[in-house]
Amino acid sequence: MGTIINAILIIVGSATGMFVGSKLNEKIKNTIIAGIGLFTLALGVKMFMDAGNAIVVLLGLIIGGLLGEWLKVEDLIENLGVRIEAKVSKNNANQPHFIQGFMTSSILFISGPMAILGAIQNGLTGTFEILLIKSIMDGFTALALSSSLGLGVMFSSVVVFVYQGVLTLLATQVSTVVTEPMLNDLSGVGGILLIGLAISSLLEIKKIRVGNFIPSLFITPLITVLFVLLNLY
Repeated sequence: MGTIINAILIIVGSATGMFVGSKLNEKIKNTIIAGIGLFTLALGVKMFMDAGNAIVVLLGLIIGGLLGEWLKVEDLIENLGVRIEAKVSKNNANQPHFIQGFMTSSILFISGPMAILGAIQNGLTGTFEILLIKSIMDGFTALALSSSLGLGVMFSSVVVFVYQGVLTLLATQVSTVVTEPMLNDLSGVGGILLIGLAISSLLEIKKIRVGNFIPSLFITPLITVLFVLLNLY
């Protein structure tokens, strides 16, 4: 239920943003995106500060990034965006920012630890307080992003639904091995991904293939376990 609410609020926020967006000039839209970019950057820094072991985070980021490059994760997400765009719009010129909106919002909505923690809570207890908070945040973010980036933001709800839905179904098994150090280091990696997303897509300072670092979210907890077993934590 938590993931369903999350997806619905993204859709509602995106639809509202596209409606309001037609009434806003480019300066206002750019200010909205810049504001979200600055907030995302600050949130990423805060999350990284919660990391338990910076070396674990660095190793997780590098290994996960290399794995993502090998698997071509960002290309897979981008190709998914292209396929959806082809089915939604016969004229690509009508949605010039479709893929950017799809990529940016998809990574933004799944890269934080709230997605994983919320899915675990929802799967184990049936409650969804964490996902409800995340849903409200995502809804407002989708509103702001879609006012500039359009329909692609709405379709990120599909990625969120599948990603968090799978994690919820696996929550019982995952919860038996997740520890506080693992969650802390996961928060650190998630924070760095948010920083990269802010720099690359929202503030447009430097192009970074942030999508290829998504495997880091799964690699880092394993490295944390290894460090704990070797008494290096």
